[in-house]
Amino acid sequence: MLASLSTMMSHGFKSSKQDFTFGPWKVTAARNHIMKSKDIEGLAGEMNMPSLPEMLFGDNILRIQHNDGYGIEFNAIDALRRVNNMEDAVKVACAQEWQESRADSEHSKEVVRPYDWTYTTDYRGTLIGENMQMKVVKTEERIDMEKLKAREQIMFFDEVLLFEDELHDHGVSMISGKIVSNR
Repeated sequence: MLASLSTMMSHGFKSSKQDFTFGPWKVTAARNHIMKSKDIEGLAGEMNMPSLPEMLFGDNILRIQHNDGYGIEFNAIDALRRVNNMEDAVKVACAQEWQESRADSEHSKEVVRPYDWTYTTDYRGTLIGENMQMKVVKTEERIDMEKLKAREQIMFFDEVLLFEDELHDHGVSMISGKIVSNR
């Protein structure tokens, strides 16, 4: 098992990349600064959404890859591509009361550009090595919960934040990836 950590300065922020190799597998956890506003605005336009999360870490990645090239990675942009950009299905607790207090106003009923402003996503990762014609199939196998309870030495741990938004004081929406490798 090999682990390496590299850091560098980028836009005044210390970015880091940590690699952990065990057998034929390599785990990479890369962290960088929040995307610049102009880049976020461009991406929002490309995704047909009026806005994106306040803190979007577009270069952060958590990747697990086999030496043969296949694997899975987690990144913010692919996660946001799975957000519903066509409907505003989420309403805050005070929405009905607010709507009733403005019943006489014609503009209060208009939704300019509906989208899921909570950034709820069904993202389960991005497969790497598509040219290998990998296929995800349903399985009856389950995680061995007893093995997880065992107190073993942690060989590698990392957590990578992909995006976070405070939802205009109506809670927090956040997606991150976390990995632990025990002995």
